[in-house]
Amino acid sequence: MTPLAHWDEVEGEHFERGHIAATWTDLGSAAGSVTVGVHRIRIDPGKWSTPAHAEGTEEEIFYVLAGSGLSWQDGRVCEVAADDCLVHLAKAEAHTLRAGPGGLDVLAFGQRAHPTMTHLPRAGIAWLGRTWVDVGRGGHPFEQEAAVGEPEVAAPSGRPSSIVATVEVPQVERGSGGDVLRLARDLGRAAGSAHTGLRHVTVPAGKLGAPPHCHSAEEEIFVVLDGDGALLLGDEEHPVRAGSVVARPAASRVAHSLRAGAGGLVYLAYGTREPNDITYYPRSGKISFRGVGVIARLEQLDYWDGES
Repeated sequence: MTPLAHWDEVEGEHFERGHIAATWTDLGSAAGSVTVGVHRIRIDPGKWSTPAHAEGTEEEIFYVLAGSGLSWQDGRVCEVAADDCLVHLAKAEAHTLRAGPGGLDVLAFGQRAHPTMTHLPRAGIAWLGRTWVDVGRGGHPFEQEAAVGEPEVAAPSGRPSSIVATVEVPQVERGSGGDVLRLARDLGRAAGSAHTGLRHVTVPAGKLGAPPHCHSAEEEIFVVLDGDGALLLGDEEHPVRAGSVVARPAASRVAHSLRAGAGGLVYLAYGTREPNDITYYPRSGKISFRGVGVIARLEQLDYWDGES
């Protein structure tokens, strides 16, 4: 299976219960992701994305593609718009989004923690995987949230540190030599993420966003925002364009990279911060051991085929 999908070619599902109404598209599963995922959520004008909820084990990162609206966090409200990044840590504030008059289009990145626990404080529900515990009202958690009614919306206030605009995050140049060059903004760290990360990457025409590499423990997802280019996957190349989604599960043993076309390439790079991850760069023979912060070059490599 080619770990590549396009958001125009993945069917979404419209879900509406009371004040909650949005079209959800599971882009991660379409591209073959395993331990992490990404959904595109297109929220109807004036409606809410989800019940107000807090995750028990999963960290979430949102990126606003288009439109405007409000971020609701434990009753505090602030405005959000295109190119904003929002981080919601596990065991933190209850949160949700409300779209403005023109709707709100967001990407929601997250871990597939097992088991995952979600608390809906307004509906009085603890949601665990496919089951939930409530106070006797019955029905799906979204239905119970709808029955409680729309959250109260106070006047918008200043943003918390967990929300940043892309243009406000410093852009760092990496790999200025050879055919590797990218300008990256570390949105996840800027917004306070702890276990996952999200970077906004701009690659000039003909350049690679990173040297071809593969991970032992970290899974990555890439979403192309603008331009076109190619996904390099071992000895193969696959064209990518705005809306392309690439999943690179851990331990694939196949190196990957993204190369910009004539007009350049802009993409989001999401991944987990696995302390025991090992990254292999086949072109240079280098191996990076994240947990100890060591990079080594091996003169000779012997591959284990899985048989003793």
